Amino acid sequence: MNIFKIQIHNFRLLKHFSMDLEKDLSLVIGKNNTGKTSILAVLDKFLNEKSKFSYDDLNIEFKKELTLLIEQDPPPAEFEPIGIKLRLFMQYGETDNLSNVSRLLMDLDPDNNIIVLGFEYILNYTEFLKLKSDLFVFSSNEDSKQVKARENGLEYEKRDLKDFLKKEIGTYFKIQKKSFEYKLDTKDINEENFIDLEKEAIGIKDVINFKYISARRDVTNKDVDKTLSRQTSNLYKKKEDNSEKNQATEDFKDQLAGTDKVLTEIYGNLFNDVIDKVKNFGGIKINESDIAVISTLQHRELLEGNTTVVYTHDEHKLPEHYNGLGYMNLISMIFEIEIIVQEFKRDKDKKPADINLLFIEEPEAHTHPQMQYVFIKNIKELLGDGIKREDGENRILQYVITTHSSHIVADSDFDDIKYLKIESTNNVVAKNLKDLKIEYAIDTDQYEFLKQYLTISRAEIFFADKAVLIEGDTERILIPTFMRKIDIEEKARLEAEGIKDDFLPLLSQNISIVEVGAYSQIFEKFIQFLGIKGIIITDIDSKGDLGKKNENGDVVLEACPVSAGIETSNTALLHFLSSTSWEQLKVLAEEDRTISVGTSKICLCYQQEEGAYQARSFEDAFIHINRDFVSDKKDLFQGLKNRKLFDDATNDAYILAEKCINKKTHFALDILYHRGENFSNWQIPAYIKNGLLWLKKD
Repeated sequence: MNIFKIQIHNFRLLKHFSMDLEKDLSLVIGKNNTGKTSILAVLDKFLNEKSKFSYDDLNIEFKKELTLLIEQDPPPAEFEPIGIKLRLFMQYGETDNLSNVSRLLMDLDPDNNIIVLGFEYILNYTEFLKLKSDLFVFSSNEDSKQVKARENGLEYEKRDLKDFLKKEIGTYFKIQKKSFEYKLDTKDINEENFIDLEKEAIGIKDVINFKYISARRDVTNKDVDKTLSRQTSNLYKKKEDNSEKNQATEDFKDQLAGTDKVLTEIYGNLFNDVIDKVKNFGGIKINESDIAVISTLQHRELLEGNTTVVYTHDEHKLPEHYNGLGYMNLISMIFEIEIIVQEFKRDKDKKPADINLLFIEEPEAHTHPQMQYVFIKNIKELLGDGIKREDGENRILQYVITTHSSHIVADSDFDDIKYLKIESTNNVVAKNLKDLKIEYAIDTDQYEFLKQYLTISRAEIFFADKAVLIEGDTERILIPTFMRKIDIEEKARLEAEGIKDDFLPLLSQNISIVEVGAYSQIFEKFIQFLGIKGIIITDIDSKGDLGKKNENGDVVLEACPVSAGIETSNTALLHFLSSTSWEQLKVLAEEDRTISVGTSKICLCYQQEEGAYQARSFEDAFIHINRDFVSDKKDLFQGLKNRKLFDDATNDAYILAEKCINKKTHFALDILYHRGENFSNWQIPAYIKNGLLWLKKD
């Protein structure tokens, strides 16, 4: 049995939100403030009921709707209950025990194996009328307070509807729990047909068990902190009531009066499984930093307060806080996961719940990239066994991991990823990356290329607001510096003109630079999927008739100066601007080079005429506008050959780029190395500068 979909309505940013869950791991990614923590919060509030809902939990748009409804005069004659809603779509199989869910079933059709649980924090019509009445009294009292204050020469700011609801929302909004009918034909809920779980006294604790590891973990490396040591005590408590560890715990109790040496050996047996799991994560070098649990029994008390986690280093046992936060965070998570798994197993006399859902928030905290790779590589193996007990009671374990780490994403299974993005004001949508396969149905090779490329490299694009797609190493080396130069120059220009810059500097924006080679067209649907703004920096790649013919006597077009060209060989231009003629292509304005793909916009940036000359490549364009700079430094440039050609004024930039560039990457590094103060001794080709300025604007 598992949850395959979550729907959330009117909770914080999640106005109308739906997200699919995988049977084991669902990796939830997205930029900051896209609702990842909100998913955890609403599950915790409804399923664990440890914290109450507040006025600030209401979606902003819903607050506006609620305000209009309350202020409506006369009030509506009736309305359906409104508020925060959570729907959990569950499915069961032929081998699942249905004893816990039998009273939740709404359809006896053997083909319908779907159960939909609904949780609501809602305002019904009766409570709405009461709210209106109480609000009238509240507002009258506020008016009286203001009048009285003025009579006494004082100022009093009246509290309004928002203040009233912040204080009293729990008086009118109530939690309800339901089991809804699921319609197979429409794959949707019949809201009119449900079982009221509260009225029928149906509990769900044995159906769903939800736990989480928050991003706000209390791991520190202060001398007084013993996070890991405290977790060993917690882990012991969970295992003490579990039949799997009965003998180990009894051995512990029998030896309470013994020595620390004896107890340390027992601790080794007691915690060897979790210690082995720490070792499997590979985050600690062999013989350099290994963990152990030792006894520090002083008053012959029980385990709590008498275990210490230490690190073995050069035969010395050092306290846990001597190690870095990264190691402590990783190890602490493994301990915490082990504690939670024991909690999912429950006591030996009680069966585990049918569905066990674990939420791990931002596991990358304090860890370096290699450790993040290690975590995601091993987490499936760590949790793959699910909830297994020696008495034969087994359950699958579903787990959701949220992350901002491109390193974790890069080493994850493409099909596990759920991408969250803000699609409209105050509403977030979740997309399955595996659904991209449908978009690439015509050419599955493109999908496989994209899937492999993004999970091996450049996964940071998932967290970007904008993207720069580049062809190769030259642009990768130079684009960040070009951005910096533009930021410096734009700031100086605007300050001189007394104009306020309405946009953030390029280097302050969340822009991902992605090297795509000659395959930028493959990323069109992906950019559309992400819904971000992007530019493609490429070359016009002119080719023409230079007299070459093949064995059949047909003309073979070759690379040539733009002035002699008759068409382009650039695959990106041929794809995105397929209906544009060669003559039009050479002079196409920026707005005509900007392509709309869904809600995204992509601008094609290639060489335009600059100084009565149109270059064919970046090197061609750079040399043309910076000939004096390159000529002066030609003997120092490591990326040049045939340097004497620069001395002949008749050699244009095309000839110099073709015959004098030895290695393009070395030439790019030469540009950086020989820069002047604030990069003032050379200029950026216009097609790149204008493209970056276009990208800078929101």
